[in-house]
Amino acid sequence: MSGILARYQALVEAGELRADAEQAAAAERLNVLQQTLTSQGNAGFLGKLFGSKTPEPRGLYVWGGVGRGKSMLMDLFHTTLAIEGKRRAHFHAFMQEVHARLREARKSESGDPIPPVAADIAANLECLAFDEMVVNNSADAMIMSRLFRALIVDEGVTIVATSNRPPSDLYKDGLNREHFLPFIALIEDRLDVLPLNGPTDYRLDRLGDLQNWHTPLGDAATAQVREAFFRLTDYDPDTGDVPSMELAIGEKRSLHVPRALKGVAVFSFKRLCSEARGAPDYLAIAQEFHTVIVVGIPQMGPDMRNEAARFVTLIDALYEYRVKLFATADAEPDDLYIAGDGSFEFERTASRLMEMRSAEYMALGHGASDSST
Repeated sequence: MSGILARYQALVEAGELRADAEQAAAAERLNVLQQTLTSQGNAGFLGKLFGSKTPEPRGLYVWGGVGRGKSMLMDLFHTTLAIEGKRRAHFHAFMQEVHARLREARKSESGDPIPPVAADIAANLECLAFDEMVVNNSADAMIMSRLFRALIVDEGVTIVATSNRPPSDLYKDGLNREHFLPFIALIEDRLDVLPLNGPTDYRLDRLGDLQNWHTPLGDAATAQVREAFFRLTDYDPDTGDVPSMELAIGEKRSLHVPRALKGVAVFSFKRLCSEARGAPDYLAIAQEFHTVIVVGIPQMGPDMRNEAARFVTLIDALYEYRVKLFATADAEPDDLYIAGDGSFEFERTASRLMEMRSAEYMALGHGASDSST
């Protein structure tokens, strides 16, 4: 099995990837880590068996914008890592597992449950690789510093992670963030931090000529947004359940996201606009996800003025944060809400929806714009 660097260079030579200095630097650094892990693999296992320790290799934290190749490099790294003690996990799924383990440990243990849980996770494990590290709730933030210190320092597990954010921006403005700061310090102390913000957005390339807005409602429209989800996440919904998550809204509420993976969220119009929601809900969504898929948008009449008003607020938030929107709808934007309170103002929303379908908008990076119009 050839290593990650050889595989990466072959993809560049074959024209499947474009030359990218930051991507190449990350591949070279991952290759060094691979070689170190491979050479120390047996020593690491023996050390765990007999209580001796070998110096653990430094892990790696690769961060950058959407579609810059982070997941691709993680795939290559994990696939070509020639050791048995390796594991790759999506970060949300891993944290759900951790919470379940902690609940079980509290039932049988009277003391601190984190050390035994960390030891159980680390059993026969040398390298733990995460895709899309992100922290969006206080429950995760409260345990991550101590859990990962136990994994890295006490158990000697090497961590490799990707994220859309630099370490300093993790759980930014979160509740009781001061308790999370030791985790950021741990990352910066024990992992090498590499940016990956090259010029090519491969996910945008993969979307090709796939359209954003699909009407009328029906199987054909649904198939199109399913295809968009697959191209953006490499996850086929037909192969199993797509991960869900609870998105924190302020200090005391959360919003259930039925499908959430790699910065892509899927919602029904009913969940977002027929229930009592406001700007904080929509801003949290826009800040958290680079792409949102909304299904089942109806053509609204005067009796749906509240739903139309919420939809306007949702689109304003998505637009402000340059979120990519894919939708199934009963009509084109100009015909969604043509009669009722606020229908005149809705024309601005329809205009924004048309702009959000343009190539220029789709090429924008995720994040708050300097100004909104």
